[in-house]
Amino acid sequence: MMLSRIAESLFWIGRYIERADGTARILDVYLQLLLEDVAVDEDTACRALLGVMGHDAPPERKLTRVDVVNTLATDRSQPASIAYSVNAARENARRAREIISTELWEVLNATYANMPRRVSPEQVHVMFGWVRERAALAGGMADSTASRDDAWSFLNLGRFIERADMVARLLATRALTEASGPSWTTILRSVGAYEAYLRTYRGVPSSTNAAEFLLLDRLFPRSILFSIRGAEDCLHDIEPRHDRVGYVDPAQRMLGQIRAELEFTPIQEIIERLPTVMDKVQSTTTAVSHAVRERYFPTHNMPAWTREAS
Repeated sequence: MMLSRIAESLFWIGRYIERADGTARILDVYLQLLLEDVAVDEDTACRALLGVMGHDAPPERKLTRVDVVNTLATDRSQPASIAYSVNAARENARRAREIISTELWEVLNATYANMPRRVSPEQVHVMFGWVRERAALAGGMADSTASRDDAWSFLNLGRFIERADMVARLLATRALTEASGPSWTTILRSVGAYEAYLRTYRGVPSSTNAAEFLLLDRLFPRSILFSIRGAEDCLHDIEPRHDRVGYVDPAQRMLGQIRAELEFTPIQEIIERLPTVMDKVQSTTTAVSHAVRERYFPTHNMPAWTREAS
């Protein structure tokens, strides 16, 4: 087993890369909605979005999309922001420099160096696209330059846990703004799922089919179920199970429980309780992160969405 310091850094490189990508996707969808639909109350929508992303909005004044961009995109001191995630991914890469490839380090370092400190309203879509491209490049470099060993498993464990969390947040924002929120087509496009969905269902997205695809599809890499299964596989690779009965590792147990609940609950029942189910997915990913920390790097503080040490 590698040093816990290195394992922790790799885990958080994976999480922060995925967090930057997921935050960019969610912001792009909802800021575009504010531009296109004048019926949406901007202050209400901004507060709902900030809440889903783990940030308490100031109650004393009305919020605008500029506030959201400043808070969740470019503010380097805000743990929920893209800029914070980019900086943290690069810092963790620096700590694990002897393990990660030069190519991955250069991608993360260049992304950090070129992350804008402010962005004009007409350029936010371009910036979000750039963040998605850089996250994809970082993921591709990791995929193509890393040996499939424990280092690889820790990095991908972070990516899978964060991806499940971010898709749950995206679906939670849809549930909060059901009346005037983005269409399921927009939601699918935001996670790069639209073409894959059409090949699977061959029709205009319905709430049932789209939710089923993003929640339960076993083959699409951004579905919540795929991510949970991927995280389970990573944990098994890190520490293969030799017990004849049950699971000793609480992280594997929690992932198995939420996977079984999703797989064996009728999709219509999940949709009816979508905010509650998505909250449970998010709380499970948080609990799994804590369990991974306690088992593999217990002496270190875990970074989080809100004002905790990193």
